[in-house]
Amino acid sequence: MHSSAPVFRRAASADIAQMSRIRLSVHENRLRDPARVTQQMYEDFLERDGRGWVAQIDGVTVAFSYANRLDGSIWALFVDPEHEGMGLAKHLLELATAWLFELGFAQVTLSTGAGTRAEAFYVRQGWTRQASPADEVAFTLDRGGVDGFPVNATQHPR
Repeated sequence: MHSSAPVFRRAASADIAQMSRIRLSVHENRLRDPARVTQQMYEDFLERDGRGWVAQIDGVTVAFSYANRLDGSIWALFVDPEHEGMGLAKHLLELATAWLFELGFAQVTLSTGAGTRAEAFYVRQGWTRQASPADEVAFTLDRGGVDGFPVNATQHPR
């Protein structure tokens, strides 16, 4: 049992080592080549190409998300396997998606492995499946399509 409630905040460079640890610890949607996601990619998505958020429990990063400001997509959403089922992914996804809608995107996209728990998670969150290769599933979420997301880019979520 964890001694404190999760804290959600913007990701910083100091969080990258823990985000990378989490990314490499997952059981599904594993990287075939861990060198493919570089330190520089994490850095770029902190401000230049996007924005990131972390969930921490007792000061330890246990989940993270990244939104891509260049194409309106979710670049990453991962939870440490020991902290799954706590609602961390849902909250991080809401932060990332709301930010992209605030930037003016009418639709947010993402992809995940086919037949994974992540696929079922996005369906439960109201995302729409799109045609995609057999080993991957693409999803979209339209602004205003889910309660709590702004209908126009000047509104803020709850």
